[in-house]
Amino acid sequence: MKTQKLQHLAVVLLGNELCNNDWILKFLKKNGGLVELLFITYDSPWINDVDIFQWPLGVATYRNFPVVEASWSMLHDERPYLCNFLGTVYENSSRQALMNILKQDGNDKLCWISARQQWQPQETNVSLKNYQDALLHSDLTLCPVGVNTECYRIYEACSYGSIPVVEDVMTGGNCGNSSVHHNAPLQLLKSRGAPFIFIKNWKELPAILEKEKTIVLQEKIQRRKELLQWYQHFKTELKMKFTDVLENSFLMNNKH
Repeated sequence: MKTQKLQHLAVVLLGNELCNNDWILKFLKKNGGLVELLFITYDSPWINDVDIFQWPLGVATYRNFPVVEASWSMLHDERPYLCNFLGTVYENSSRQALMNILKQDGNDKLCWISARQQWQPQETNVSLKNYQDALLHSDLTLCPVGVNTECYRIYEACSYGSIPVVEDVMTGGNCGNSSVHHNAPLQLLKSRGAPFIFIKNWKELPAILEKEKTIVLQEKIQRRKELLQWYQHFKTELKMKFTDVLENSFLMNNKH
């Protein structure tokens, strides 16, 4: 790589789900490399908001998830399902516990549930349409942890005004420790006041769904508006922060 003319370098890294990203350390400027700024996904303990910043996972564009524009019907229509979960259920995982809890109370009949045993890296046109319809027609989107707590589903639910119900537990790997980083996991979302429902255990779900059955449409419309406005603001704020950090760092270094 010809670096003679390269004055500044920032990297946006889709980090490893277990936060095994040590390979990039030697490339950081503070370690003698060229990378002045690193924007990294997931709750890495490296994040210091000086030269390493957290970046949100966002929606799964690699699976052709679209840019969604809010519409009148998305905001105002009665949604036929209380909740949805379309995804892979791994053996002995909290996802399996979630399935059992839904079945016990019969809430699986009120929610759009489609579980598979094997992860599929690509969507078909049919599966993508089903998934989008499930988000659009559900008041809540259940977001159990996978390899990492943060998942595309959280942001995809926001796109359709479906409230994410997030399993707020730290997953394995090197992504930090919730006893040290009190906001972890999902500290980027929490620090910006994400209007989600955070739970520590899926046993809390039946009570949430019972309450959901009592909420009138007008309240749900208001809640959807707040979620969509928050999400738009969140994206705009991060975009501005990104450009500000680049400008401040690169322009300041030019002056030196």
